[in-house]
Amino acid sequence: MTTATPRRAGNKGPQRLRTGWFVAWLARPLASFHLVVAIAVLLTVLGLVMVLSASSVESYAGGGSAYSLFFTQAVLAAVGAVLFYIALRIPMRVMRQLSFPVFALSVVMLVLVLIPGVGTKVQGSQRWFDLGVVSVQPSEIAKVTLVVWGSHLLASRQSEKAGYKDILMPLVPAGLLVCLLVVLEPNLSTTIALGIVLTSLLWFGGLPLRMFVTIAVSGAVAASILALSAGYRSDRMRAFFNPGDDPQGIGYQARQAMYSLADGGIWGRGLGQSRAKWSYLPNAHNDFIFAIIGEELGFLGCALVLGLFALFVYTGLRIASRSVDPFIRLLTASATTWITGQALINVGYVVGLLPVTGLQLPLVSAGGSSLAITLFMFGIIANAARHEPEAVAALHAGQDGRFSRLLRLPTPDIYSPARAARARAKSKATGKPKPKPKANAKVKSAPQKRALPSGRGRGGSAETSSRRSVDSDSARRTSRSTESWRSTRAWEPNYPMKHARERGNSR
Repeated sequence: MTTATPRRAGNKGPQRLRTGWFVAWLARPLASFHLVVAIAVLLTVLGLVMVLSASSVESYAGGGSAYSLFFTQAVLAAVGAVLFYIALRIPMRVMRQLSFPVFALSVVMLVLVLIPGVGTKVQGSQRWFDLGVVSVQPSEIAKVTLVVWGSHLLASRQSEKAGYKDILMPLVPAGLLVCLLVVLEPNLSTTIALGIVLTSLLWFGGLPLRMFVTIAVSGAVAASILALSAGYRSDRMRAFFNPGDDPQGIGYQARQAMYSLADGGIWGRGLGQSRAKWSYLPNAHNDFIFAIIGEELGFLGCALVLGLFALFVYTGLRIASRSVDPFIRLLTASATTWITGQALINVGYVVGLLPVTGLQLPLVSAGGSSLAITLFMFGIIANAARHEPEAVAALHAGQDGRFSRLLRLPTPDIYSPARAARARAKSKATGKPKPKPKANAKVKSAPQKRALPSGRGRGGSAETSSRRSVDSDSARRTSRSTESWRSTRAWEPNYPMKHARERGNSR
């Protein structure tokens, strides 16, 4: 008989310690918040370095200064940092309250940019407002406003147990209107990004799979028709399906991008040592900056970029799964899908897996107001990370850390499903018309008693995160039937607006 001998652990002890430390760090209350901030900073800094490297030659040849495009990108990064900080300080209640007015304003801006003399036309597309130092694209703003307002609208519908018609109306008509205005600019790439936003909202909003497949197929057919309708878009499609037909014409840009990636190899040629940026690769600093990253930093540099976006996907879905507020869940999941989908499309056409669309690599590519608007969206996601139940409990206990104290960020509100249900009931009550009294009938007025909540007046500051999750699920199961979207004030928040008497009673 042989006795079993214990296995030797070998070098697994230090590895387990390192893995255990990382798992313990992820379990900290504000880990998601720090991850979002770190990813935004790393991608922005990497983008600034690569824009300087990729645009220096053409900037020097065009204007005499190798730093002109880099300076513009740095200014947009500074503006984006300010917008990131503003997004961190906006309360979710205010964000929901302003979601519809800001979305309506973005639609008005999309209409104004199409008017000759108001919008600026560059290379056949009229999609910018020229403000002198920088130019603003209303379509970039429309992405953010559609995500925020759509999340608020669907969160209200979910809490009311809405039907399929109420989920589609008025979100789908409003989204299609925005897409139509962007198509008229024309701007197919941004239209695709808006389609990703609308699709992700419907997916996470609970649309059935059969209806979702129908909408997705219809969107794909519409995108194919638009891709073949214009001359330059049909040329891109022909270059994708037949890359060797015109290597010096319509297929030139895609082939040069592949050559640039192949020239980088595993380790790259070195930072600033790209050959393609010497007027061999058009739009090297913008749409095809991933090819310059592959040439100068090699496969490892490309893996770093893809790894940061993969970490962003994990963090965004982690925030969405941990949040108890339906609005935050929808907002974070949809925004994560939009930014990641845009990054994958950009990388896909650079490496030759997709036809060229012109979508930029978020936070890395140069151009327009995309960097500032994307940083604002990252700020909203970081704000949502501070509303996780564990994060809220830690921040109310004073465990905000040095970074939050340095930024002087406000303490997030505690989400209460009971308060949200009372706010919705109050909103419906104020929206319904009062019945008219009958003729020759005496109207008796009696004082109405205000219903008191069953729990604490402030929404349970001593509740644990698990209890709030159970309350959230029960509130969704026991919610009342929905009404028509015409009688629902979709732009009003689900949070109660306390007046002076309620604030005095809650003390």
